[in-house]
Amino acid sequence: MAREYAQPSLFEIEKCTRKKGKNEMLRTLQQQSSRSLSTTTLLRDGPEIDLSDPKQLALHKLYRPERITPLKRGLELLKTPSLNKGMAFSLYERQYLGIHGLLPPAFMTSEQQAYRVMTKLREQPNDLAKYIQLDSLQDRNEKLFYRVLCDNIKELMPIVYTPTVGQACQKFGFIYRNPKGLYITINDNSISKIYQILANWPSTNIKAIVVTDGERILGLGDLGAYGIGIPVGKLALYVALAGLFPEWCLPVLIDVGTDNQALLNDPFYTGLRRTRVRGPEYDTLIDNFMKACTKRFGRDTLIQFEDFGNQNAYRLLDRYKNEYCMFNDDIQGTASVVVAGLLATTRITKKRLSQQKLVFLGAGGVSFT
Repeated sequence: MAREYAQPSLFEIEKCTRKKGKNEMLRTLQQQSSRSLSTTTLLRDGPEIDLSDPKQLALHKLYRPERITPLKRGLELLKTPSLNKGMAFSLYERQYLGIHGLLPPAFMTSEQQAYRVMTKLREQPNDLAKYIQLDSLQDRNEKLFYRVLCDNIKELMPIVYTPTVGQACQKFGFIYRNPKGLYITINDNSISKIYQILANWPSTNIKAIVVTDGERILGLGDLGAYGIGIPVGKLALYVALAGLFPEWCLPVLIDVGTDNQALLNDPFYTGLRRTRVRGPEYDTLIDNFMKACTKRFGRDTLIQFEDFGNQNAYRLLDRYKNEYCMFNDDIQGTASVVVAGLLATTRITKKRLSQQKLVFLGAGGVSFT
């Protein structure tokens, strides 16, 4: 592949514009372009390419980097979390993208912005307030959110996920600001309807889906539609810890109602106000969901079941494990980590597992199953 031909730096452009005006800037650009399109260019780690040779010129044009016109500009770009960089946009970027004047005139690097976020975060009175601040940041500036999370993973993991996410789920209706993830309800019980909902998601290159029906959220029981915070938080950790791209991830809440009377009486509840659907109708909905996901995103997309009730979790795992790319995190994920830890202890204790006593702490479903 040919090495990228020289381009004038933003510093050169801005310096030329300030000192010599627009015409001189255009001449500078033309000179840079003529130099970059000379008769020879270098491979990244190889010999020169003769651009007077039609075949080599064709290859050069095929592989050279091209300038792409942005799909979004102006205020629309700033309101798109995956594109917004906050005050890290350079002067050239602000002018080219139509956001010059829409931001404060100062320039801040991502490091400076991350420092400001963490300074404010550490002044919050409690963990729920920290969760709300991070949630708001993710809605505005996705790049900065993951920068902050990756740089402070030990400090922020308990905020983004357990235990704080449990408190956030319990108060989800009260702290709700912007939608995250997809909601599929019992009223959408057909492959075509579910497929249409999946098609509404802006990304088509989905690699990982985390889905819950909200029946057994952590150790808190049935939280219904409030359980959407679990798939959102889990996928945020997958991005920060496993290096997945955010656009590969899709959090899903399957709403079949709730048997939690307190939620049904909650004026802020965001889900269906009905008792939980069970039996054949429930099974049909899950079947249709699995088929629609593979139809939309392909059979290689991972579907992770999260916080399903015990009466459904094992049954659905047995039903789908040999047909789809899926697993149940509470059954298989937890078990694999625990077994790995137990096996590691044998190197310290010098005893077999059969010779050790195991204590299960807590009254959660995992301890009983």
